[in-house]
Amino acid sequence: MTNELMRKRVGGLLTDYLGMAAALIGLLVIFGVAAENFFTLTTFRTIANQIPDTAIAAVGMTFVLIIAGIDLSVGSVLALSGAVLGIGLVNWGLPLIVAVMVCLAVGLVCGAVNGLIVIRWRLPSFIVTLGMLEAARGAAYFVTQSRTIYVGGPVEVITGTAILGLSLPFLMALAIVAAGELALSRTVFGRYLIAIGTNEEAVRLSGIDPRPYKLAVFVLSGLLAALAAVIQTARMSSANPNTATGFELQVIAAAVIGGTSLMGGRGSVIRSFFGVLIIAVLGTGLAQVGAQEYTKRLITGCVIVAAVILDQYRHRLPRTSQAG
Repeated sequence: MTNELMRKRVGGLLTDYLGMAAALIGLLVIFGVAAENFFTLTTFRTIANQIPDTAIAAVGMTFVLIIAGIDLSVGSVLALSGAVLGIGLVNWGLPLIVAVMVCLAVGLVCGAVNGLIVIRWRLPSFIVTLGMLEAARGAAYFVTQSRTIYVGGPVEVITGTAILGLSLPFLMALAIVAAGELALSRTVFGRYLIAIGTNEEAVRLSGIDPRPYKLAVFVLSGLLAALAAVIQTARMSSANPNTATGFELQVIAAAVIGGTSLMGGRGSVIRSFFGVLIIAVLGTGLAQVGAQEYTKRLITGCVIVAAVILDQYRHRLPRTSQAG
């Protein structure tokens, strides 16, 4: 019985990944036919340079969603962390490594505040992180005096470094995605997170305190948002307090397209990465065929809703077959 369940689980995972890969390949074929210059090195390099910050933040968001939470503050935390990075490099004259550490500390603190408030007062993470969204954005405007900080040279080493033709941020994103998937699927920590998202009360009654795990997840989300800020600041060579407005929606959309449940208890970091790729390819392809901004938003929204509907049907089928 155990072997049969294992085979079903492996088969289900293969079906999930093959389905995501098929959707991605389908988009590549469609835009390859519709757009004259889609299949070029420039296009794929553009996509590779666009996705690292979103992919890294999506890892943290996947963990938060798995415990049946949500983090609406990642865009504002990114903006605040990037602003502190820019100030540290330009105004304070800090070395790059020190400035990056301060930037990461800002994201960590924001995530810790989110987690502590959620745990201490048992408030919905939606409300808490919505408050942090406003607070962190306001802090970003305050520390920059609502001005863009042009960093330039000090951060160019991050995006200018390449290994085997792949940029350092892209390789960092791949490494973090791999580490996140291993932590989620191969460690006790990951199993506890899935259990908390499935039934937190049952976890508590079994003698496991879910609070440290929930705190760790929000801290991780804030920390990864700050790391995404480092990459985005390096790519733009500037720190803009207006940056990443609506970024949290892109990250949530990527996780949802990847099959992560908004109700908790189910998700995959690798599938979230596929979701990031699908959104990036969709956006780039629509831009190359000349779609207007409202058209791109409309199509992207429909894709998100369709992904959720298909995911619900896919997970109902096994139950239906077992009932029959």
